[in-house]
Formats: sequence, C-alpha cells, structure tokens
Amino acid sequence: MMTGLFWALSRLLLCITSVLAMVSWSSQSEASQDSLRDEPAWTLVWSDEFNGAAGIGVDAQNWLYDIGTGYGCAGCPSNWGTGEIETMTGNTDNVYQDGVGHLAIKPTHVGTDPLAGWTSGRIETQRTDFAPPTGGVLAVEASIQQPNVSGVSALGYWPAFWMLGAQFRGNYLNWPRVGEIDIMEGVNGLDSVWVTLHCGVPSGGPCNETIGKSSGRIPCTGCQAAFHTYRVEIDRSFSPEQIRWYLDGVNIHALNANQVDSTHPSTWAEAVNHGFFIIINVAMGGGFPNGVSGTLTPTLSTTSEIAMLVDYVRVYMRQ
Repeated sequence: MMTGLFWALSRLLLCITSVLAMVSWSSQSEASQDSLRDEPAWTLVWSDEFNGAAGIGVDAQNWLYDIGTGYGCAGCPSNWGTGEIETMTGNTDNVYQDGVGHLAIKPTHVGTDPLAGWTSGRIETQRTDFAPPTGGVLAVEASIQQPNVSGVSALGYWPAFWMLGAQFRGNYLNWPRVGEIDIMEGVNGLDSVWVTLHCGVPSGGPCNETIGKSSGRIPCTGCQAAFHTYRVEIDRSFSPEQIRWYLDGVNIHALNANQVDSTHPSTWAEAVNHGFFIIINVAMGGGFPNGVSGTLTPTLSTTSEIAMLVDYVRVYMRQ
C-alpha cells in the first residue's frame, strides 16, 4: 500500500512539474513574441535582384555606369583617385546579367603588359537619397561572391561594395568630407575583407586619411568560392550614433560617432547624416592591393576574366 501511495504521489508531482514547465515555457514564449513585436520592423525601400536575361546590362532605371579612368572633371584625380589601372566600361563584356539571377562584373585583359590593357566595370545607383532617418536606422546589404581566384593568379583584384555621400556626385572634389562607407573590400584573392569609414580631410585628420577608420583585416573564409552577405547599418536611434558592419549576419566591426572626432562632432554629421549612393566595382591594381602584396599589381601571373557575382542589393529602413 505504501508502494502504491508513493507511486501515486510521484505521478502527481510529475504532473505538477510538467504543468509548471508548460506554464513557464508559455510565459517565455509569449515574452519572446512580445519582444519581437516590440522590435521595429525593417522596411525594404529599394532593391535590385538582377533577374534580367542573360547577357544584358544593368537596369538603367537603377544604375549608371562609370566610364573611363576617373570622373573627368577639372582637377579630379586620375585612376579614380586610388591608382587602379583598369579602364571602366559599360560594355557587356565587363558588366552583364547572367540570366540566373546574378550581376557579373568581369575584368578582362589584352596584350602582354600586366600593368596595361585591363577593362572592368563600376556601377552606381541612380538614387543618391539612401539616408539614415533621424532617430532610425538605414541598412544596405548585398549577397556577393567575390572573384573566385586566389594566390598569384589573384594579384591586383580589388572587388568592392561601398557608398559615397550624395554631395560627391557632380562635385567630385569634396572627398572625404562628404563620407565614404566601404561595406566590403577584398584584395588579391585573400580570404579576408576590410570595412572602413572615410571622413574629414584628405590627409590625416580625424579619420586618419587616406587609410580611414578601418577594421583592419577580417577573416572571410570561402568568400571567393561562395556567396556571402555584406551589410552596413547606420544607426541614429541612440547616442552616440553608430555604424555597424556585418558579414553573414555577424557583427564584425562598429564605429561610434564619438570615436571619429569628439572635439568636432560636425565631422561625423558631414560624413554620415545625409543621402548616399551605392557603388559596386572590381578594380585592378592600385594602392590597396599593391600595399597588401608589397609589389605592383597585376603581374604576369594574374588571371583575367574572373567575375564578381552579385545576387542582390537591398536597402532597408527602420524607424
């Protein structure tokens, strides 16, 4: 009889424990759902999914081509201001949609001189009004497979996904005061990325130009072999304002407004609190790949016609 009573009490305790656990789980679940409901939703404000037919160029309503070796205005620096050696074109040899949902930007080379004869592609959004809302957050994201090349064959490759302040278009001589945000840069086929804010004055200053406020080298294993997401968020919802960079959803770097120049807060505002346009390109050679490799690039070993693929570019806002 005692055994039977003990069994009954044990069953009763087990039932009570199960009920309490269910109540606890339900409360936690409801709290979690409440938390999700409290979190402001992201609103997609612009995108390009690159779903065009194979071999066509970009949608002219969304993008414009940068052509040549610089913006071409009086006093503007040559070689896009970076020392890169390619000529940018609007040809579908260099910039095209592949018919399966991707944009391709492909450097090509003719001749025997590794430091001449290169063409590639650089496109900018028509829109220049991608701005962080006062009290809110702007997010710019792309899914990209960097050129699938490495080792000596990759020397000189410089894929990038970045933004420039709207005031730059049509002026071209106010960099870096108007702000440049590099969401992804890779060089020489390395399993690494760099993210950076450029601001202030052209040399030295609060952003340590021409290097900028950079993350330094961040591991990016497999970024040449597969698609990865690169994202930046400009957050004006709290003080100090902040820029955050993400790789595949993981926060890899952050920069607060008071880390730029605490004595001149206008430096941050001039660089960040306005509209931007988005740029995607693959440069060849220039100061960055040369500096990382320690030699002039490209070289005789560099392989041409290795494209960067872009699955999508999307812009979100949260208020």
